[in-house]
Amino acid sequence: MKTAGRLIAIGDIHGCSLALQALLDAIQPRLDDTIVTLGDYVDVGIDSKGVLDQLIELEGRCHLMPLRGNHEELMLRARLSQADFEVWNHIGGIATLDSYGDTGQLDQVPAPHFEFLERCRDDFETDSHFFIHANYYPNRRLAEQDSRTRFWLSLDDQLPGRHFSGKTAIVGHTPQPEGQILNLGYLMCLDTGCGYGGLLTAMEVRSGKIWQADERGQLAE
Repeated sequence: MKTAGRLIAIGDIHGCSLALQALLDAIQPRLDDTIVTLGDYVDVGIDSKGVLDQLIELEGRCHLMPLRGNHEELMLRARLSQADFEVWNHIGGIATLDSYGDTGQLDQVPAPHFEFLERCRDDFETDSHFFIHANYYPNRRLAEQDSRTRFWLSLDDQLPGRHFSGKTAIVGHTPQPEGQILNLGYLMCLDTGCGYGGLLTAMEVRSGKIWQADERGQLAE
C-alpha cells in the first residue's frame, strides 16, 4: 500500500495520556498523514480511558491505523469469563478500570471504547514497511503469523531475521532501555518504556524524524 502525506508510527502508550497528547501536539496530524499506533494503549499507566478517547478523536484527524497489542487482547477477552477478567486484572487491568471510576467493573467502560478495540488491526503493510505489535516469523506472510508471536513474543526471547518480503519491520512490545530505539536496519522497535518510567516515541518512517515525550507530557530534548 502506498500512503500519501507522512507515515508516522507511535510506540506502546500504556495509559500515558499526557505523553500521547504531547506527541500529537508536536506532530500536528494532517488529514493526509497515516499514523500507525503499535498497540498496548491500556493498562499500567493512570489514564487508559484518556488514551482511548484521544485515539478515537485522532481517527477524524488523519488515516489512523491502530494495531492491537496483547493488552488490548486481554481487555477484550476479559468480557468472556471471570477467569479471563482476573488474568487481565493481574497484568494491568486494575489500572485501566481505575481510570474509568471506582467500581472495578467492566460495565464502566463505554461501548465506543470496546468498539475501537474491536476494530484495531492485526498488522499494517506499505510498499516498504510492515507494522506488527510484538514479533514475527521471517518466512511467514503477515496473515500467517500466529497470535502468540504477533501479540506476545518478546524480541528478547526470539530476535527474528529479515522478513522474506524484504520490507522493514516496525514493532513495539519489547521495552528498550534508556529511551533508545532498537534499530537493526531491517527491524525497528519503538517501545521505549512508556508506562514503566520511560518515554513514548513517535517516528516519521520515511525521514527518520523522532519525537519523544515522558509520562508527564514533557517533550524530550
